[in-house]
Amino acid sequence: MQNFSFLKTLFFVISIITFVSCDKDYNEIGTDIVGGDNDHYNFKTYSDATVKAYNQKLGVVASNNLPINPLGRFIHENFGTVDANFVTQLELSSTSPTFNNTDPDLYEDLPILDSVVMSIPYFSTLKETDDDGNNIYELDSIYGANDTKFRLHIYESGYYLRNLDPAQQFTQNQVFYNDFENQIDAFKIGSALNNRTDRPYQNEQFYFNKRYTKEVIEATATTEEEITKTAPSMRINLDTAFFYNKIMNASASNLASQDAFNNYFRGLYFKTTTNGVGNMNMMDFSKGKITLYYREDKITKDNPSTTANEYKLERISKTYVLNLKGNTISLLTNSSENADYLNTTNSTAEASKLYLKGGQGSMAMIDLFGSTDVKSVIKNSDGKFVLVDGANNISDEIDQIKVNGWLINEANLTFYVDESKMGTDIKNQPLRIMLYDLNNERPVFDYYTDATSTPSDLKKSKFIHGGVIEKVKVNNVDKLRYKIRITDHVKNLVKKDSTNIRLGLVMTENIMDADFSKLQNPIGTIKKVPQMAVLNPLGTILYGSLPVSGHETEKLKLEIYYTEPKN
Repeated sequence: MQNFSFLKTLFFVISIITFVSCDKDYNEIGTDIVGGDNDHYNFKTYSDATVKAYNQKLGVVASNNLPINPLGRFIHENFGTVDANFVTQLELSSTSPTFNNTDPDLYEDLPILDSVVMSIPYFSTLKETDDDGNNIYELDSIYGANDTKFRLHIYESGYYLRNLDPAQQFTQNQVFYNDFENQIDAFKIGSALNNRTDRPYQNEQFYFNKRYTKEVIEATATTEEEITKTAPSMRINLDTAFFYNKIMNASASNLASQDAFNNYFRGLYFKTTTNGVGNMNMMDFSKGKITLYYREDKITKDNPSTTANEYKLERISKTYVLNLKGNTISLLTNSSENADYLNTTNSTAEASKLYLKGGQGSMAMIDLFGSTDVKSVIKNSDGKFVLVDGANNISDEIDQIKVNGWLINEANLTFYVDESKMGTDIKNQPLRIMLYDLNNERPVFDYYTDATSTPSDLKKSKFIHGGVIEKVKVNNVDKLRYKIRITDHVKNLVKKDSTNIRLGLVMTENIMDADFSKLQNPIGTIKKVPQMAVLNPLGTILYGSLPVSGHETEKLKLEIYYTEPKN
C-alpha cells in the first residue's frame, strides 16, 4: 500500500541539506580538507565491518493509553492473524449537567432523547470532488479491503480502568497489557449498544465506510439552508433507552466529577468478530465523541418587555457530549502464527532472515564491529595512535579505525526486504523501521541530531536519519530496502570511546514518537520496546547478517564512507 513517490519530492531538499549533526566534527566527504589540497587524502568506502543480527520474539506488552489503536482483524501470510479490540473510558464534556427532569412541578414533560450518535473520524485523504459536489475520500492506515464486513459489538464495560497501581502502593501508573481481553470480556454488561436492526452496517455487517457524511439544516424564514460535509468516520447510533437511564436519569453525585463518573460508567468495549477474513483500521479514538440529541422544556417569560411574572414553557432541542477520552487498552490477540516465523524468532542463532512484527510480535538485535578485543590503542612518541597487545574493552575493529586516522563522513546500515518471502504481504510493507539503543531504551544519537521535518506528514520526518522504505537498483533489478544513517553513532564509538551498545530494530508507526512500552516479562536486558512498534499491526522480513545463496549483495551491511590521510 505504501507510495514511494514522496521520496522523489524530497530529493531536492535532501540534496541541499548536507549536514544535520550537532557534532562539530561532522563533515561530508572532503569538507574537512583545508586549502583544497586533495592530493593528501584518499576517499574510500569500508563495507567489511563485522555486523551480526539476531531475531527476538517478544511476549506480552503494555498496550494502554496508546495514541493510536488498531481495530479489526489483519491476516499476515508470514506471521499469522491479529485481532484487535479496544476498551476506553468516557469523559464528561461538563460536570453536573442538568436535563430538567427532576422537578415535575416546574416542568410539564420529561425530556425526550431523540438519538445517540457516536462519531469517530478515520484517517483519510480527500482525493477529489466530483461534478455533483460529492467529496471522494481514500482511507489511510487501513489494511485489507475497505468494504470487508465483520461483526462489531459495542458494550458497556464493567471493568474499572484505574489510574494508579495498587501493587505499587499507588505510586506508579497502572499498566494494562495487550492480553487483557478475557478480563474485559468477562466484565461487559448487558447486550450490545449498537443494536439498530434496520442498520446492519453499524453492527452485524460493519465495515469501514469511506463515504463522507452530509448534514443539511433546512432553511427557515430567517435563515438559509446550511450544508455540512464531514470526512469519513465511524458513525453509529447507540441505544437511546440505555443512555437516557445512564446519563439523563443519573443521580447528581454520579455526574458531579470525572472521577465519580469513571467509577459509575466505566467505559465502552469495542469487540469485533469475523468469519475468517477481515480488515483493520488504525484509529484515534480520542477524537471520537458520543452526542445525545434531546428535547426539553425551557421556562421563559411570556412577555420579556413587561415586569409581570408570567412565564411559558418552550420545547427546545439540545445536545450533550461524552468524549472518548481517559484510560484505554488496545486488546491484541495473535492466532495461527506461522511455524517459520515462530521457529526463526525463537532461535538464538545469528540470522539470515530478520522478522519484524508489531504488537506482541518480534524484533531484531544487532551487534556492530564484533567482540574481539586483544589489542589496545596508545599514542607513540610521534603522537600517532598505534596498536599494542592487551584488551581495552573496545572492539579491535574500532581500535583499528582509530589507528588508521579515518575521518568518517557517513555510515549507514542497509536492510533489504526479502520480497519473495513476503509474498502477498508485500502490498502492506511497513513505511518505516526504527533503530534504537537496546540497553538504554532510547533512539541512537543520529535520531536526535536529525532536525529535518516534513510538515505535511510528520511520519516522514527525520528523513536523513532514514529508515524509510525505498526502491533501489541492485544489478539492474528493483529492490526494496531501508537505509538508516548512523554516522554520529559510529563517530562517537571511534572518537569518544562511547560504549558499543547492542542495537534494537523494530517497525514504527510514527518516527516522531520515541516513547517506550513495558514488556510484561523482561527478556534478558530487554524490558521495554518502542511504543510505536506496539500499535503497528504490520510485519516485514529482511535479509539478515548471514548471506543467503543468490542474495549475497542484499545481506545486512554497515557501510562507512571515510577520508584517509596519505602517509
